[in-house]
Amino acid sequence: MFPAFSIALSALSADSTGIDVVDNNLANLNTAGFKASNVDFQDLMSQTLGEGNGQVGMGVGQIQAVQNFTQGAITTTNGTTDAAIEGNGYFVVQDSSSNTFFTRAGDFQLDANGNLVTASGDFVQGWTAVGGVINPNGPTSKLNLPVGTTTPAVATTSMNMNVNLDSSAAVGASFSAPIQVYDSQGTAHTLTITMTKTAANSWSYAANVPAADQTAPAGALLTGALTFDANGNLTAPVGAQVIPITGLSDGAADMSINWNMVNASGANTITQYAQASGVSSPVQDGSAAGEVTSVSLENGGIVVANYSNGQQVTVGQLAVASITNPNSLVAVGNNNLEASASTAQPAIGAAGTGGRGQVMGGALEASTSDMATQFTDLLSYERSYQAASRVITTSDQLLQETVNLIHP
Repeated sequence: MFPAFSIALSALSADSTGIDVVDNNLANLNTAGFKASNVDFQDLMSQTLGEGNGQVGMGVGQIQAVQNFTQGAITTTNGTTDAAIEGNGYFVVQDSSSNTFFTRAGDFQLDANGNLVTASGDFVQGWTAVGGVINPNGPTSKLNLPVGTTTPAVATTSMNMNVNLDSSAAVGASFSAPIQVYDSQGTAHTLTITMTKTAANSWSYAANVPAADQTAPAGALLTGALTFDANGNLTAPVGAQVIPITGLSDGAADMSINWNMVNASGANTITQYAQASGVSSPVQDGSAAGEVTSVSLENGGIVVANYSNGQQVTVGQLAVASITNPNSLVAVGNNNLEASASTAQPAIGAAGTGGRGQVMGGALEASTSDMATQFTDLLSYERSYQAASRVITTSDQLLQETVNLIHP
């Protein structure tokens, strides 16, 4: 009769642990990247009754809580530094003592020093771009982003624009095509190309900037003639025309701009058809100075700095670790997992390579804890606990009856 007490007590202990696991799963319903745990029960060894083959079990053994590393739902967020892994893999982070952890929670943020960190302040690991180029085969380090920095101005050296000149226009008709260019200090100048029809299939052109932009304007910066064939295709000039801008009022360096009259595919960008004269798609390679306005995570784990001048510069990439036996990882809090003695060597690389999942920017992975499943398990453990309690009560009553047989 005494084994009945220990058997029932083992059930009470197991059910109590199971309830604790369910409690933790329910508490983390809204924790990004959380992986719910399943409870594994196992019986203890049995005792043999007499000389026969009958056996009676000794109860429930120590249960195990095993995390279920299934994919959580990916939800789009408004967080520019949020990221989620779709597929296998873990973000790599380090604490202030350089201890390495792994996490599926991508609710990252920037600290006061421009470091990309987790919600608990651990440093997110990856590769910093050098000259806009990322080397994912090199060693990882914390991602320190250029918050508050300024990118220098870039002087315009090349430009082109699609222009159509109306072939039906009268001789003497003019059309102006403006484009904004930048000098070495980042000052914008409106460069205007004025084209005037001189004869059938012939136009003259003159390039100018506002008089106030130069200290001593000396007329047009560049003049020339445009010639078209009977089909409206440009026949002359051939190649780029150089437009010099000298003596700038703001003290910037003199400029020399290549006006490309053909695009990258070799097609003419200036035509003469019987349509209203117009200009489209002006393109130039200069820019004003700009400050970082925001940092965002893009698909693939690419970190992009957005500047006030409209430029976007790749500044880094998140590292992703692939672990073949994730069930060996140990939860250490703060959404972090730590490698144990039985954990295989993590393979760290770029997202989407080597069996690693893809990183989705501006998204988070939801918890895998399901409320309906957890409440079902909770009810099952509760009933099992009640049954084991009843066994103890019944065994106690039987023991009292036995004692009363000796002492009537």
